[in-house]
Amino acid sequence: MTLVKDILVKDIGEQGLLQKLQPFCPHGVVGDDAAVLDIEPHKKLVVTTDVLVDKVHFSDRTTQAFDVGWRSAAANLSDLAAMGATPIGITVGLSLPGNVPVSWVEELYQGLNSCLSQYHTSIVGGDITRSETITVAITALGQVAPHKVIRRSSARVGDAIIMTGYHGLSRAGLELLLNPELGNNLASQEKEFLIKAHQQPNPRLDLLPILEEVTSKIAIGGMDSSDGLADAISQICRFSGVGAIIDGDNLPIHPILLKLGSSEQATRWTLFGGEDFELVLCLPFPLAATLVNSLGTNANIIGRVISEEKVILNYKKSRNPIKISISNSEFQHF
Repeated sequence: MTLVKDILVKDIGEQGLLQKLQPFCPHGVVGDDAAVLDIEPHKKLVVTTDVLVDKVHFSDRTTQAFDVGWRSAAANLSDLAAMGATPIGITVGLSLPGNVPVSWVEELYQGLNSCLSQYHTSIVGGDITRSETITVAITALGQVAPHKVIRRSSARVGDAIIMTGYHGLSRAGLELLLNPELGNNLASQEKEFLIKAHQQPNPRLDLLPILEEVTSKIAIGGMDSSDGLADAISQICRFSGVGAIIDGDNLPIHPILLKLGSSEQATRWTLFGGEDFELVLCLPFPLAATLVNSLGTNANIIGRVISEEKVILNYKKSRNPIKISISNSEFQHF
């Protein structure tokens, strides 16, 4: 049997690779020096950029090319959701060595498109260059009405703090990929659930229509929790010049996390795990209660904003509340 040799990027060059990738973009959008996009009147353009680097944000031990693409798209769409913006399109800056198989690059773009297509979003341009390390740099474009912008600096004293979804699942999925024996107590469906939470997270753009319906013209403080729940709360408080008390007794811990280790570990992953791409929002209690009721089990009120500039994780049965700071985060770039 004759084995088919995989074509390498260096075999077809930049233009050959661009020809293979152009079908992933809408016809007529790419090909010039820049993309020209229509934007609705009375909307603000929102632009965000995120860079994923091989051996830092992904590796072949835990993430296939398809999943690298999915996660790259999800990270940027999550930043748009955190601003209250709906996506318009993304550009992709890809740096890679010449000995990368072309099939790997095509799978990367399949992952990008699979995530984007859920939100009716397209790749509208980008760039490719040679590098010793694979780097995927995404710039995402979105739009939002001026009075609907969500900002880290908009939290006010007395606001409720809402956490969407569960946290810690991506971290648990990563641990399973690195140490499969940790999942001996889990059913196969539970393992797949955690691994998918890490490899193919979903940005919370689905919440924006509900948020718009519930909150009217009230300014909302918030951001996404890609660097961890505790980090998001701390960042919002720092930018808003406020503090927060988090009710540890009401902090949702996914039951699967408790199967992987102690309750202390499950709580730590929930607070500091990162890459869950959920939202943390601050808004008045009556509106927060209405929003949580609208979302059902998909959101919880976990605390309140206070005037003193500190973040406290408080348990009613504990005499020693835990103070949280950004430095407690498990991942820092430098």
